[in-house]
Amino acid sequence: MEIPYPALAEEAAPAASLTSEDLAPVAPAARTWGTWNYAALWISMSLCIPTYMLASSLIQGGMNWWQALLTIFLGNAIVLIPMILNGRAGTRYGIPFPVFARASFGVLGANVPALLRAVIACGWFGIQTWIGGYACYQAAVRWWPALGTLPAVFPASWGLATGQALTFFLFWLLNMYVVYLGVESIRKLLVFKAFFLPTAALALLLWAISAGHGLGPILAQPSHFNTPGGFWKFFFPSLTGMVGFWATLSLNIPDFTRYATSQRAQQVGQALGLPIPMTLFSFVGVAVTSATLLIYGTTIWDPVVLAGRFEGRWLVTGAMLAVALSTLATNIAANIVSPANDFANLAPQRISFRMGGYLTGLVGLLIFPWKLIADPSGFIFTWLVGYSALLGPIGGILITDYYLLRHQELALNDLYQPAGRYTYSRGFNPVALVALVLGILPCVPGFLAAIGVFGKASVWPWLLEVYNYAWFVGFFVAGAVYWLLMRGRTQGSSA
Repeated sequence: MEIPYPALAEEAAPAASLTSEDLAPVAPAARTWGTWNYAALWISMSLCIPTYMLASSLIQGGMNWWQALLTIFLGNAIVLIPMILNGRAGTRYGIPFPVFARASFGVLGANVPALLRAVIACGWFGIQTWIGGYACYQAAVRWWPALGTLPAVFPASWGLATGQALTFFLFWLLNMYVVYLGVESIRKLLVFKAFFLPTAALALLLWAISAGHGLGPILAQPSHFNTPGGFWKFFFPSLTGMVGFWATLSLNIPDFTRYATSQRAQQVGQALGLPIPMTLFSFVGVAVTSATLLIYGTTIWDPVVLAGRFEGRWLVTGAMLAVALSTLATNIAANIVSPANDFANLAPQRISFRMGGYLTGLVGLLIFPWKLIADPSGFIFTWLVGYSALLGPIGGILITDYYLLRHQELALNDLYQPAGRYTYSRGFNPVALVALVLGILPCVPGFLAAIGVFGKASVWPWLLEVYNYAWFVGFFVAGAVYWLLMRGRTQGSSA
């Protein structure tokens, strides 16, 4: 196999077990993503139903419109920092996230963070696929009402109606077809979505303003927190949830920046495409959710459920197609590309990008995604905050290793060598694994209490508070431990 990067050509043979066409560095001549591609990537991924639900869940949790938007903007501005920092390594060396992680975790140890990130991506894939499939169901049942009364096939404990399961599976097959078509189809789909979805979001906002008798009454909805203490108690875990929303991409952004034409392209593109568009689209969720209280007398946080209340089959069908397109583009870019690479890293010669994508899709079916987003509090405090406790420590280790210890210098050939400077102890760096465990550990009691394994009264209150800052605690604890234990132990890093 020809490895498309000059620096690897000399030592390609001994590295065969640790590389593949999908994991090999992207040659500079093959890098075609400019500033607009990265801006379009983030605009497209921001314009998705979970973003809307993120904003609407803050409204339902008690915030007013400006408190919700400020929380979202701050969270995205914070996560942009590790996004750009980790992205620089991908652009400089043309390597994906699993290969980048080999420098700190070891050539085999990198499978640990890669698989943690992959499992979470599978969860997101399932959630997005469920949303898209449910949107298709809402449209289809308007034309074929019998779809909503099909005999039950699944156990009642699953909470899955037959008609909804059918459209969910069909939408899943569509996602798998896009995986079959490859990465280039993803780029084209994202650019198309970046133009189309803002129009759909604007139409929904105009509907809310019209049905809610103007923007004034919508924005006049007060905060439901009677004391500053009540607000801050909700704000900090919500901020952690906002950071956690894109914490997966903050790790594996090298999977995308490896295609950048320059560092400026990926940095400026991400800065333009993430915080502001995310906040602007969140305003749609904030405004529409506030309007539902005025229109229906209750807050409806799920836009698919809301659109299902619209009159007229064509209107509902058009709205649901917009939802499905949004979900498809975001799902493939955010939740297929990276776990596919992560699975490929397990056995580069046996698992291709396409096969990794199919594995992601299979796991996404098996996690019962409709249960993960059954209510807004579970979406933020269990799902988003919970997995941020796993990803924060990984981010702290990667950034500490690359910037503080190696000063942005990696030995590219050795990243692909079974026996080299990143082999550590039989392929694993025990320091990184210890730092990872110590970064996760403080948040475990709070997470177990959050999911109901035991009552909150049985956990020290300060440990419950630690969980509210899960991503931040894990990032800094793991980063500090790694720095303290690795000082003076890193070998020369020049390629």
